[in-house]
This record gives sequence, C-alpha cells and structure tokens, in this order.
Amino acid sequence: MLNIERALWYIELELGSHLDLGRVARHCNMSPFALARLFPLSTGWSVMRYIRARRLSQAALTLRRGAPDILQVALDAGYGSHEAFTRAFCDLFGFTPKQVREHEDEHLSLVEPLRMKERKLITLSEPRFETRSEFFIAGLGDRFTFDRNEGIVSLWQAFAPYIGRIPSQVNCWNYGLCCNPEEDGSFEYIAGTEVSSVDSLPPAFRYFKVPQQNYVVFRHQGHISTIHQTFFTIFNHWLPESEYELVDAAEFEQYSSDFEPSQGKGYVDVWIPLARAQAF
Repeated sequence: MLNIERALWYIELELGSHLDLGRVARHCNMSPFALARLFPLSTGWSVMRYIRARRLSQAALTLRRGAPDILQVALDAGYGSHEAFTRAFCDLFGFTPKQVREHEDEHLSLVEPLRMKERKLITLSEPRFETRSEFFIAGLGDRFTFDRNEGIVSLWQAFAPYIGRIPSQVNCWNYGLCCNPEEDGSFEYIAGTEVSSVDSLPPAFRYFKVPQQNYVVFRHQGHISTIHQTFFTIFNHWLPESEYELVDAAEFEQYSSDFEPSQGKGYVDVWIPLARAQAF
C-alpha cells in the first residue's frame, strides 16, 4: 500500500478520534513535513483540511437525519462551540447547520472519502547524490501550505529586484527553500540566495541556516509550471522504489544564474533530503 493510500485509510478509520498531522505521519512511517508535502500532491488537499472536511461532511449527514442537538454534533466533529462549528460549516458548504437539518440545502456538496488522484508520472533526469555543508539562505519569505501556495509567485516577483544586489551574496544561484514546518502542515518558503553573512541584510529579509545534509538531486525537465510533476514522480515512484527515505529537513529548488522561463533559459535542480532506509 502506498503511503498516501495508507494515510487515507487510516484517516477514515480514525475519523472519530483525535487526529493530527503527526499522528497520521507516524502511522505511515513518514515525517510530518514529508506527509504535508506528499498528501496535497497526491490528493489536492492538505491533511488537516481534508480531515476537517470529512468530519463536517459526516456532521452534515447527521443533521440531515434530523439530529436535534446541533451543539452535540459540533462536539462530535471536534469543535468546542456552536459558533466555531457553524462558521466552519458555512465556509465549507455555504449553508448553516440549521438549514441542513431543515433540508434547505438543495446543493450541498459533501466531501466523500478520497481515492488518490490520477497524476502523470514523468521520466526523471538521472539523479545525483550530494552531501552539502551547512549554508545560509536569505531572501523574502512567507508561510504557505502545499495545497494553497499561489502566493509563492508573488514572492519571487518581489524578490527579483534584489537579485545580484544582496550583501554577502556567495554566488549567482537563487533558491526556493521550504523550511520551518508546523504541525498544521504549513511551512515557510524563502525566495532567496546563498549568503556568507546575515549581517546588513535588507530589513524585510528572512534567513535560514540549512544544516549539513545528504540529498538526492534531480534536474527538472520542462517548464517551471510543471515542476509539481517532478516532485510527484520523485515521491510516488522514485522514492518507493529506492533504498532511501525522506528525512525531516529543509528541501529546496536551486535556480541557475541564467534562469529565465519565458525565454527557455537556464535550469532548476530539485534537492530532496534523504537517508538510507532503516532495515527492520
């Protein structure tokens, strides 16, 4: 059973109990960050957003059957108050719990148990293995989730005027760094470059010290807009077939100095932190 199929099965089995990203990840023998990355690529949902949607869908079915106590339905769905439950319910369905109980919900769209999305596997470039010493990435950053990351493009647009003008810049490569994951599945993304010192950085800049780590590196083939296919193939095909496993560490894209997607110039390397799989 693939890791995401295992996660979907486990979520459905334990939907009525306390579930968080860490618990689901442990069941799948993955780090929370790895699961937070892989789950949206495979399903289109973040782990916790999917769990909330499934619980709310079950609550909607209970209400349709005429449950008299909306607060009890809210508590069973994991909400501590009628108000919080109603707000989340309306955000997902566009109807209040009371309207659903009174059958005023002609177009209620329930979230059914998912099966893995059909995604296209692509031919990867030949991987290379690198051990990289610690280094600093500095640039503009913000927090995202893997299923809601449209703002990353704007982040790069804002960073563009700084390229080549940053104090202590080491080289001409630029980096898209995913780091600082949280239990809710969010992560920090920094559009930046390598620096030798974090002193005298522009006030809006963030920085992150990437520790020494072993990586597998794939050169993305094709337009940058299809890079999700490279990640999907690495996580769902290459890794399961390899003798390696993901580790809970920062991953990044490395953009060549001449990278210009509109003119078809340059390249992007994808760096995935890994270790040899444990033998049991």
